[in-house]
Amino acid sequence: MAWRICLNIMRLLLSLTLIFSGFVKAVDPLGTQYKLQDYMVAMNLNGLGSLVYEWGTLLASVLLASFEFAMGIFLLFAISRRLTTRLVVLFMAVMTAITVWIYFADPVSDCGCFGDAIKLTNGETLLKNIILLAFSIVLAARPLQMPRLVSETNQWIVSNYSCLFVFAVSVYGLANLPLLDFRPYHIGANIPEGMVVPEGAPQPEFSTTLIYEKNCEQKEFDINNIPDSTWTFVDSKTVQLSKGYEPPIHDFSINLLNIKSDENTGKIVVDSEDITDEVLEDSDFTFLLIVPYLEKADDTQFGEINTISDYAQRNGYRFVCLTASNPPAIMQWTDLTGADYQFANTDEITLKTIVRSSPGLLLLKDGTVYYKWSHNFLPTLDKDSPSLDKTDYAQLRPYKQHKEVAVVLLWFVVPLFALSVLDRLFAWSQYVRRKRKWLKQKQQ
Repeated sequence: MAWRICLNIMRLLLSLTLIFSGFVKAVDPLGTQYKLQDYMVAMNLNGLGSLVYEWGTLLASVLLASFEFAMGIFLLFAISRRLTTRLVVLFMAVMTAITVWIYFADPVSDCGCFGDAIKLTNGETLLKNIILLAFSIVLAARPLQMPRLVSETNQWIVSNYSCLFVFAVSVYGLANLPLLDFRPYHIGANIPEGMVVPEGAPQPEFSTTLIYEKNCEQKEFDINNIPDSTWTFVDSKTVQLSKGYEPPIHDFSINLLNIKSDENTGKIVVDSEDITDEVLEDSDFTFLLIVPYLEKADDTQFGEINTISDYAQRNGYRFVCLTASNPPAIMQWTDLTGADYQFANTDEITLKTIVRSSPGLLLLKDGTVYYKWSHNFLPTLDKDSPSLDKTDYAQLRPYKQHKEVAVVLLWFVVPLFALSVLDRLFAWSQYVRRKRKWLKQKQQ
């Protein structure tokens, strides 16, 4: 009995971990895609072609999230127990092997197991996967010891509904924005506050080794143990021992670009100006159009973007496009879309972190994120629209995702819980009916 309880505790922990891991990946499929691309770069696989690199990794991110989520649900409800436990063992074995490589090679700082919801070090990730692999092996050895939460006749409802739900979450994240936002640029976040390093926070530690030479012999010395003048300095090596505290936002900058074409030579001349503080300290509204790479962006909504830009100019709001593209790509975008707004250079990773859409639109005031939009769901702001102060966009929404969590509970958890309860009640009533029938026959 005790052994069966321990086994089902393992089942519960493993299934909930897989469900959570799959769900946070499904919520943010583009974030999962970026992490997969980091792995491809680390393994020198980014030269396989743009089709594989872009669309292949996107498809892989959706399938990975769906598989993890489905395996967690199947394990929790004990659906196809033998097959499910074997697939989970295989999956965990592959994931553990990958994290062993990550731990020793250190190609990425974060494995991305739980998306942006929970950050784990490579060592913590390896320990987690070893434990979960052990759990999966135990479950695979005794799959029939896991009691079902729904009868076999109703398992198809749970499996099909779970797969449909997790796929719908991914599609929503791609078409609009992630249902849940775990990044430091969420609505209600103050960017300057996210860049502050708290007083007394751990500082990065470095170790410096000095290399000196004497009589054609080189020797390393500690920085506190410098040799006498008979030695000749050759070189130095500095190694970072610890990173120290890193604020949630540490690489946000806006360098305004002034791109001109030289009339005599025809060459492109670029001047830049750092306006980061100017934008973050602006007490009026600022629109930031986020486009990591203009040459890869969806340009189907450029008309709506230009309309919003015109609206901003009429009402005295700043409208700047932040991009990591080079000047020729910016000029090509301007010619293609007729854009008359300003362009600024910002780090590619920062732009992909700010909003999971290309293009995406951000509304700032006093350095605080008021709204975020996908290019598929841009606000309706034209010549007939009032100033932002007279709209709902001027109301800062607190960072509470109760509504989103309630949607998940309402559309997924509650129906499956109700199905499980009704199924078990029906199974119990059937058992009681059979028991009574047996007792009645025995009495006769």
